[in-house]
Amino acid sequence: MNTIKLRHSIEQFFMEDIGDGDQTSDSIFERHQQGTIHFAAKEDGIFAGGQVITTGYNILSSSVACDVHVLDGEAVEEGQTIATANGPIACLLTGERVILNLIQRMSGIATLTHSAVQSLHSPHTRICDTRKTIPGLRMFDKYAVRAGGGYNHRNGLYDAVMIKDNHIAFAGSIEKAVQMVRDQVGHMVNIEVETETAQQVLEAVELQVDCIMFDNCSPHQVEQFAGLVPPSITTEASGGITLDRLQDFRHTGVDYISLGCLTHSPKALDISARVHIDENRRLSE
Repeated sequence: MNTIKLRHSIEQFFMEDIGDGDQTSDSIFERHQQGTIHFAAKEDGIFAGGQVITTGYNILSSSVACDVHVLDGEAVEEGQTIATANGPIACLLTGERVILNLIQRMSGIATLTHSAVQSLHSPHTRICDTRKTIPGLRMFDKYAVRAGGGYNHRNGLYDAVMIKDNHIAFAGSIEKAVQMVRDQVGHMVNIEVETETAQQVLEAVELQVDCIMFDNCSPHQVEQFAGLVPPSITTEASGGITLDRLQDFRHTGVDYISLGCLTHSPKALDISARVHIDENRRLSE
């Protein structure tokens, strides 16, 4: 993840949650009181978000020392310690919720993506995400997809062209829409066209676009359409493809299958955070 964006985002999340201060932790603990917080998996899954833990606590206090024991993309088992952080107890507790929220969601996305990749089990077709992310969390969501073994589609409206059915309807045809785009954007910007029929696929092929999407098509249609496209053009299947149907697309020959469910409705991985206080230090204070 971009470290500048990461820090800025987490700062905004802390501002929302902490406001002018943590009234509970600041009232109970002195600033010098030290402790350790342990992040542990409460179920099996794929972890993502190590940078969130280290960056988050670094924002709150430079005196917090973090040790992440699991690499992003690695499997974790129920009960396994993921990371520990040592420092002022008030600081550890103040940052706990925001950090947990992020790594639970990211790990849930990584776990779901890993399951999709394993279910498809294809040496050719790749699983990728969509723009169906929570506003403000796209960088985190898309990073988590990569951690789970998937690939990223465009990051936003700014880094690639995707001509969809409504664009085509307003422009009048695929050819007109593609031509208008080519008159405006630079040669480094890829152009993808959404298609639903063999005629549209052939029209997009004739225009030599960079990528052709087969939208809301059955596995049989995807296989037929993919056969019409030369290897120089990337193909993608999208729309209505659920995890339990992935295996039906294994031998269609499509290059990518994009799944909105990876980021619009993931189940957060259950991760706990428990603080331990140095008894000897507490008794001496």
